[in-house]
Amino acid sequence: MIRFFNLSVKLRNFESNTMIMISNRKIFYQHIGLPSDIPLGIEIERAEGIYLYAPDGQKYIDLVSGVAVSNAGHSHPKVVEAVKNQAEKYMHLMVYGEVIQTPQVQYAYALTKELPKSLDCVYFVNSGAEATDGAVKLAKRYTGRPNVIAYKNAYHGSSMGALSFLGNEELKRNFRPLMPGVSFINLNNTSDLKEITENTACVILEPVQGEAGVMVAEKEYLHALKKQCDKTGTLLIFDEIQTGFGRTGSMFRFQSQGVIPDILCLAKGLGGGMPLGAFIASKKIMNELTYNPMLGHITTFGGHPVSCAAGLAAMNVIKDNHLAETAEAKAALFRMRLEKHPLVKEIRNAGLMMAVDIANTDKFHKLFDELTTLGIITDPFLFREQAFRISPPLIITEDEINQSCDIIIDALNKI
Repeated sequence: MIRFFNLSVKLRNFESNTMIMISNRKIFYQHIGLPSDIPLGIEIERAEGIYLYAPDGQKYIDLVSGVAVSNAGHSHPKVVEAVKNQAEKYMHLMVYGEVIQTPQVQYAYALTKELPKSLDCVYFVNSGAEATDGAVKLAKRYTGRPNVIAYKNAYHGSSMGALSFLGNEELKRNFRPLMPGVSFINLNNTSDLKEITENTACVILEPVQGEAGVMVAEKEYLHALKKQCDKTGTLLIFDEIQTGFGRTGSMFRFQSQGVIPDILCLAKGLGGGMPLGAFIASKKIMNELTYNPMLGHITTFGGHPVSCAAGLAAMNVIKDNHLAETAEAKAALFRMRLEKHPLVKEIRNAGLMMAVDIANTDKFHKLFDELTTLGIITDPFLFREQAFRISPPLIITEDEINQSCDIIIDALNKI
């Protein structure tokens, strides 16, 4: 059984002027809008490193990182210090892009120093979905073309724009009509590349498909894709919202593949645990949102100064501790410990972005309950129901990996 906790808060009953007690759990289910009827449902009081702590002291190993968000670990002292220091100076001042704010400009400068010269202009937003929307708007504005190509089993967010590029009909059919002119092709199928024509504004691709269950775009395929985009004048957008900031073994996935996108989408790890997104392009391309006409994209809280301060601190932690360079070796240890278990059918990974397929899907949900009971937080994939996610904070140690594997193997044995 999953353990639940019953912390209570005091609320005033204004009719009788008396205090009543109501648990956080009851408030969660009655007054919080929930994306599904089967949330994890555990209460967390604090988090540190790779661990989450319940109010009664129960400790959980976090193998999800908030879905590739907490790459530098939870509550890293340098990130917390950056948040505190910035919050004491100022928080929101004005809608994005109106006044010069030190955290924004410092983070933008630091990001562009990590990127090729053709990606030298950062547009900060609030989230990955907004980054996706902004990137596609920019591509359509720059090219003057109507059509967008995305991928089957792709996930780019759930705003109305991002939903249009989601490669799964079940999650979006009830929200149609969506953006017109969007078609879908298969990952790693070069024959599909002929669908990219002079009418295509952009192709948007995850270089590692996350919610499909860590499906890796082959290097040769990416080069063929870029060649076809260049041939037709189509902009190539890489969604590195999950793959960025050391997750796959390099600061950004495209750096290890030798293919430079025209527009790069970032979020999740970008904020170091704070909400933040961005799309990045050349200044020439980005100017289309400034001059043709102005106000091509508007965001109130994009690039919030506290989020930018946290994100820059987290990126420096990743760089200073060479966390990207150790991701693949740490993944290899997970693989070595788990792949021989009879219930493990396959393990796929790009660095510490991992998916473990279970051979017996009937036992899959039992596995989640067992892992939670034993103190492991993991997560299923949206489009691969027989796989669970391993994407821990990049700071995880060999001892912690072995401890995690011991628990996973114990859970597999019990089911």
